Amino acid sequence: MTTLTSELLQAARQARENAYAPYSNFPVGCALQSVSGRVFTGVNIENASYGLTICAERCALFRMVAAGEHFFRTLLVTAGTAEPVPPCGACLQVMIEFALPDSLVIMAGRKDQVIEKSLIELLPLGFRFPGKEKHP
Repeated sequence: MTTLTSELLQAARQARENAYAPYSNFPVGCALQSVSGRVFTGVNIENASYGLTICAERCALFRMVAAGEHFFRTLLVTAGTAEPVPPCGACLQVMIEFALPDSLVIMAGRKDQVIEKSLIELLPLGFRFPGKEKHP
């Protein structure tokens, strides 16, 4: 495990402690590194009206954007399950908006087991408006 992966895993696990998941009892934590090197965290936040729930990955991405940054290099997600859990399709599509061509997604399990995939491997046909692709 790389130093960055270890740091992101620790940050995601710590963030997960603040998840609000009273309906699913499935707390999720996320940590990402932006292109500037800053780390942003997020948690899933549920709502009685499930459609208003936000996943940890989108929470972290939106915190990054709110801080004035628009691209991430690496994103790690952990649910505290034995096996790593992949991001949902909605989160993958949002990631595409703020990704670099080589952005990496790391899924981590409870015992430091990790699966690393490029975002393009997880969502090879992610939607972008033609001509609106942007990179730093």
